[in-house]
Amino acid sequence: MLSKMAARNDKKGRQQDEIRARFGSLRGIVPILALISGAINLLGLTGSFYMLQVYDRVLSSRSVPTLVSLSVIVVILFVFQGLLEMVRGQVFVRLGSRFDRRLTSVAHDAVMRLPLLGGASGGSLQPIRDVDTVRTFLSSQGPVAILDLPWMPLFLVFAFLLHPVLGFVTVGGALVLFSLTMLAERLVKKPSTIVAAAARERMGIAEASERNAEAVRAMGFGARLMQVFGVANSRHLAAQEGLSDITGTLSIISKNFRLLLQSGLLGLGAFFAIRGEMSSGAIIAISIASARALAPIEIAIAHWRGFVGARQAWSRLEDVLASLPKPVEPLALPPPVKSLALEGVTVSIPGTERVILAGVTFKLTAGQALAVIGASATGKSTLARAITGVWRVTRGAVRLDGALLDSWSADAIGRNVGFMPQDVQLFDGTVTDNITRFEKDADSAGVIAAAKAADVHEMILKLPNGYETRLGDRAGALSAGQRQRIALARALYGDPFLIVLDEPNSNLDAEGETALFNAIRGVRARGGIVIVIAHRPGVLECVDLVAVVGNGKILEFGPKDEVLRKVLRPPAAAAPVVRIAKAEAGG
Repeated sequence: MLSKMAARNDKKGRQQDEIRARFGSLRGIVPILALISGAINLLGLTGSFYMLQVYDRVLSSRSVPTLVSLSVIVVILFVFQGLLEMVRGQVFVRLGSRFDRRLTSVAHDAVMRLPLLGGASGGSLQPIRDVDTVRTFLSSQGPVAILDLPWMPLFLVFAFLLHPVLGFVTVGGALVLFSLTMLAERLVKKPSTIVAAAARERMGIAEASERNAEAVRAMGFGARLMQVFGVANSRHLAAQEGLSDITGTLSIISKNFRLLLQSGLLGLGAFFAIRGEMSSGAIIAISIASARALAPIEIAIAHWRGFVGARQAWSRLEDVLASLPKPVEPLALPPPVKSLALEGVTVSIPGTERVILAGVTFKLTAGQALAVIGASATGKSTLARAITGVWRVTRGAVRLDGALLDSWSADAIGRNVGFMPQDVQLFDGTVTDNITRFEKDADSAGVIAAAKAADVHEMILKLPNGYETRLGDRAGALSAGQRQRIALARALYGDPFLIVLDEPNSNLDAEGETALFNAIRGVRARGGIVIVIAHRPGVLECVDLVAVVGNGKILEFGPKDEVLRKVLRPPAAAAPVVRIAKAEAGG
């Protein structure tokens, strides 16, 4: 057990090193920011020295030239301080932007990969939101306060130089504010976690409502769904209110305490000035210095919620990287042209040990087409996911031309495998983008060839802007059948060797089915392999092999006529197979 924990910690440590390495080149900016902050804090004493000189030298000498000279110097120093603060603020904004640019790609990769690894249980876009959270914090005043905190002793020393008692009072005030900061750390941590969870739940319901808007409207349960959202929103608001109450209360306490402390220091300064222990200029100087000394703590308390949120976001990003297998770029292999083989393939739902398919073995060669039939929830779509590498196999192997599927990179798989999932989703882009899978400088002839192979070319030409028509992420202007045929063109684009189609005719009319069958025949004619997951019997016309799936296994596999003869006129022992196959074959 200890060895497993050590292995997990070692893996997480490596992933933490990776995320820090991506951010590591930005660390060189930190010393520069520290130097800028040092200069800003030194210039922060300008006001105190100015007051000392005005009250202790100018008023006593009544010298206007001295006052003018001092004022000019102070104006120059304040302008320089303002410029440095502006530069520091802009550097932090750009630091956040660089962080975003370097990690957003990782976050987006996680958004795409986590659902395939069983890690998308709510808040699927959370990694991108976490990057946004860290970037927002870096662009706020929170990091500025952190850089200013180490310079507090400078102002405390100045306070002691004015009068030891004033120095001790200022130190005492700083300790009180530090205590408030530690209290904020304890009080804000748990509510921040609750707020994040409530926000994910709320957005999950909203996203589901948007995805299923048609079903909600047609079946009239929008009002009830609004109630569900309202409950989740109330929890979110309650959590937000609780967190805001804590941070707001601590911020107000710290602000008023600082104002009280400044007034107290003014009073003490006046007392010591009356006793002749300090000058009248020192009264104003101590007020300015104490405010400057305590301001970073007050700002830190005001931004502690953002600090905690950014820290939690950073931790989640590290956990996401730790959960993702590090991609390995394999040696480039020649494109497959001969066969697809499954050897004892067993597949479980990602993130669980629940086996959906077990011991699947068969082989297809160039020019063959296989129809996979069987009752619902028997593992047909799981088989499609395993063959295309969407889900990793638990045991066994999927091979193209004898090489494991993992022997090809994701880009190579994309060039050699076409996949049409059961739930067709098009992307926010043009028709061309969707067919070419957002390939840059796509071959126009290849786009049109794929569209014609799916018999969707004429339909595309009738769209407002033809192939350049933007579809939107839901492609709401298209019917389900049109979306399915564009998805078929996407699967056919580039003439991949292996085509896997999951329920490709579920929304097609007779014309669409004819186009589908012709496309399958075309793939076979050019030496490709087609696997079709089918419920409707028409697809059997254009395949030469049939597999019957039931109870997570291949019950029958072989030439179409032979398998259909078995399942349509079986012995009594094969009755379960008959019921499955007849349902799929329309028997």
